[in-house]
Amino acid sequence: MTQAIASVGTSRSLMMVAGGGLLSCILTPLLPALLDRIPGVPADVRLALVAIPFAVLVFVVVRRFSSNPAWAAIAAAVMTMIAFVCAVNAAVFIDGQSNGADKMMRNILAGLAGGLTGSALMALGIALLPAGPRVAVKWVRMVLTGTLAGTLLALDNALGLDLTSFLYPVWQAAIALRLAMALQRRRLS
Repeated sequence: MTQAIASVGTSRSLMMVAGGGLLSCILTPLLPALLDRIPGVPADVRLALVAIPFAVLVFVVVRRFSSNPAWAAIAAAVMTMIAFVCAVNAAVFIDGQSNGADKMMRNILAGLAGGLTGSALMALGIALLPAGPRVAVKWVRMVLTGTLAGTLLALDNALGLDLTSFLYPVWQAAIALRLAMALQRRRLS
């Protein structure tokens, strides 16, 4: 009976995380237009600020699902912003390197590179936190999920989406869920 109650609570918590991922993705594509109006801010700093909604979600997930101190949750949020900048730069770099390829193939490769870079840097950074699990399989799942979800960049570009996106809702909700599952402590055996 206790296990069934804990399972329902865990399922509800994971659904809240997924909802938070969907909420953060609504704000993410809207921020660049707002941040572009601020003069004198370097491009990478503006790009990091775009990641604030998702970084806030990561902060909440780390605080809720792990026994890390508050400073570690802040570090995880900062790592998320750094990972976002690196993911976008990796996607742009790969897109430039595959110049002769078809546009759809370039977008798929760029999405894979960005998804891999972002999820791998987040996994590495959060795994190194004091209460971060040291079980590699949990983090590999997160990295694989992020890498595969990155291919949605091709769908966004094919549909000409700018202020809306398939990439952000799927990637952010999926990574937030994988992060919560990786950080989840076993309460019952």
